[in-house]
Amino acid sequence: MASSFLIIGMIILTQTVVGILGNFSLVCSYIVFHFMGYRLRFTDLILQHLIVANSLVLLSKGVPQTMAVFGSRHIHSDVGCKLLFFLHRVGRGVSISSICLLSVFQVITISPWNSRWAVLKVTAPKYVVLSIFLCWILQMLVNVIFPFNITGKWNVKNITEERVFGYCISIFTDKTDNAMYAALLLFPDVLCLGLTLWAGSSMVLILYRHKQQVQHIRRTHASSRSSPESRATKFILLLGSTFV
Repeated sequence: MASSFLIIGMIILTQTVVGILGNFSLVCSYIVFHFMGYRLRFTDLILQHLIVANSLVLLSKGVPQTMAVFGSRHIHSDVGCKLLFFLHRVGRGVSISSICLLSVFQVITISPWNSRWAVLKVTAPKYVVLSIFLCWILQMLVNVIFPFNITGKWNVKNITEERVFGYCISIFTDKTDNAMYAALLLFPDVLCLGLTLWAGSSMVLILYRHKQQVQHIRRTHASSRSSPESRATKFILLLGSTFV
């Protein structure tokens, strides 16, 4: 049992360190872009909020969970557990929503001007800020009830209906209410997952059609390298499968 906890702790620690380094590198990149005077695209705003959301998840889930696996018990209060779980749930939800928004805006951007999305190519950037703001508000509203069922692991005794989360526990009450609330929490994730998969599939289809249209041009400039559309398609499929 001790070895299994050690393995889990090392996995969580590795994920947390990699996540922190990844987000820190993105922050440094945007700082460099700012001082070099680069003009950022509207999708960069979504990525910046994604960095914030991921940082919330890392600080409220990754670090405390790693501490709990390795035996640290610094979080004794109910307030600390409730706050960390609320921040984790909001950050997680905004992270998924941001990836969904990024995928949808990308498919609108690369869609041809004769498609049904041509009108949105001009108007979509105007709604980026509003969309991100709605993502934060929606996740806060959906997860506002979550902390009421969370309490400190070492503050409650003799409870059989519970689920342990390392340093906190979730107390089960009425099964019907739990099922309804689980469905409420699951709906935004399923919706974002569906939209992200649709956007990825649409981008692959657009790239395939574009490759077919310019194939006769490239025949006169044959190259052993794969086409840009093929490389982009592989990258989209990799990111999509990783997200799922």
